[in-house]
Amino acid sequence: MALKVELRPHERIIVGNCVITNTDQRARLLIDGDNVPILRERDILTPETADSPAKLVYLAVQLMYISPDPQTQHGTYFNLVRDIVTAVPSSWPIIEGINNNILNGDLYRALKDARKLIAYEAKLRGQFEATHPKAEASQDDVSTAA
Repeated sequence: MALKVELRPHERIIVGNCVITNTDQRARLLIDGDNVPILRERDILTPETADSPAKLVYLAVQLMYISPDPQTQHGTYFNLVRDIVTAVPSSWPIIEGINNNILNGDLYRALKDARKLIAYEAKLRGQFEATHPKAEASQDDVSTAA
């Protein structure tokens, strides 16, 4: 079954191991192929934008998804996951879902679950900042002093 994708002007998309950049007009693509990794620009993280532990997990899964040999990223991924579960044990159900999808070879679904981990991390940060406003202020003080 073919995938229909509409790209905004100058939007990029990864198809397989190619980056496709749209011109200055909207474009519609019909992509037909078996097990070809496809990522829209809004779903792509770079090492520069992966600025939290959950985003680093997403980046590792993303690299597995677009790689011809996903297992090269397994070591990095499992080290990151171990650190997160140690720091936040309540994240285990989400990570278990990511792990199961990776082990079953469904890396696109693993990416979707990794987004849930990012949302969970943001929720926990929001709760922490709401209950510890001084911790946030003292972090700002340290960063401005540097």
